[in-house]
Amino acid sequence: MSHPGIPYVRQRLTADAGIAALRDFRDTLRMRRTVRNFSGDPIPDELLTMAVECANSAPSGANMQPWTFVIVTDPAVKRRIREAAETEEYDNYHGRMPEEWLRALAPLQTDWHKEFLEVAPALIAVFKADFALAPDGTRITHYYVNESVGIACGFLLAALNAAGLATLTHTPSPMGFLRQILGRPKNEKPYLLIPVGYPAADCRVPDIPKKDLGAVMVRI
Repeated sequence: MSHPGIPYVRQRLTADAGIAALRDFRDTLRMRRTVRNFSGDPIPDELLTMAVECANSAPSGANMQPWTFVIVTDPAVKRRIREAAETEEYDNYHGRMPEEWLRALAPLQTDWHKEFLEVAPALIAVFKADFALAPDGTRITHYYVNESVGIACGFLLAALNAAGLATLTHTPSPMGFLRQILGRPKNEKPYLLIPVGYPAADCRVPDIPKKDLGAVMVRI
């Protein structure tokens, strides 16, 4: 089914205004850090809802929007997620992960303990769907699922950061327990688990740099 075209209305900024807007956005993004030390202070529900609205505006293959964002604030459910994640992560740090991977993780000061999954006031579990089901049970294939959901997660992290919230991109492996605990359908697979909150008053993060622009940008 085709969709009728509609006018694309977007204010055209002057070069100076565009640079100023982008500079402010860049400087806000540069404040984003991966945080593992959260305050338990609650987050207004509207902030989380609006952040997911931002994520839902992301482009996707054939506009299939193959994502679901599950916001978890129930302490009992967060505890179940922490216990399941720590079980998997303990095995990762004690045999599953090769030494090279462990050395790469060392500067990040992380281990199998994941107390932040309970302390952070909210968890956002992101699920991807390789297909949807039509009312008659027919499978509807989704396209470029990983790429689409990855872009949506980028939008989500940028939005949460703009709201002054701290985040962590957590990927316990394997993550199948999330689908079971959160009661998601079989066509959905866990993609990312994002603890969200305000940083604790004594929060510290590793002093690690980003690559210089010259190392990541090429002009032709």
